[in-house]
Amino acid sequence: MMKRRTTVVVVILTLIMTFMEMSALPAVLFCNVKIKDINPIYITLMLNFLLAFVICWMCKRIFIKDWWFGLQFKGILSGLKNYGLPAIIATVIVTFAFCIGLTPFDNKPTMWRVVIEGIVYYIGVGIMEELYLRGLLQNIIEKWLGKRKNATLYAILIASVLFGLGHIFGALGQPIVTVIAKTIWATALGIYFGAVYVASKNLWVPIILHLIINLCGIPFCFSTSNQYPTIALITCLVSYIILAGYGIYIIRKK
Repeated sequence: MMKRRTTVVVVILTLIMTFMEMSALPAVLFCNVKIKDINPIYITLMLNFLLAFVICWMCKRIFIKDWWFGLQFKGILSGLKNYGLPAIIATVIVTFAFCIGLTPFDNKPTMWRVVIEGIVYYIGVGIMEELYLRGLLQNIIEKWLGKRKNATLYAILIASVLFGLGHIFGALGQPIVTVIAKTIWATALGIYFGAVYVASKNLWVPIILHLIINLCGIPFCFSTSNQYPTIALITCLVSYIILAGYGIYIIRKK
């Protein structure tokens, strides 16, 4: 039986990390660093990720020492080998769709902007979201469901729906079709990440796959547009729903 203190700390930690990611607080109050042509908000968000990681690490060390995240190095390569190919294929297809939809590219970013906004930032996103959505939220939901039939699948679905709804805030200002599409495909990706996490028993695997999938956003660095092209919307929706189906297959097979 899980200790009540552990439950309380995990829930509070999940809420804190969710709030920090969505609000950019507290870093947004004091950090506004301009480097080259990098949008200052990315520096702010990455600092906020770092603060959230420190809070999570401290809670793990002090309050929830026995909480299992699955952050061991053993099993990373086998997990990527067994479950990563569909994500790589989807990323290639979606990136190609973005390149077509955003052509002609009308921006010439520095290498620093491409590296920070297109890669480093998404490393932080992958670690941050997988820590609190899979490592904390999905696990705590599964523990609450106990020995109910399909408890693992239900935990994945609930965490994924919340993951999808969380993307509404990041899509505000976009056309309603884009908001709906992003919510659906984020939910679908959550199912895939959650299933891979359970199957591989290693949180680094969905973290790495999360990063790989997010790399499809690099073409935006070469465009002044922040709108999703229609071809990219459709491609993302179809590709990620297929990944969700694969995720459910993984869980049912296990």
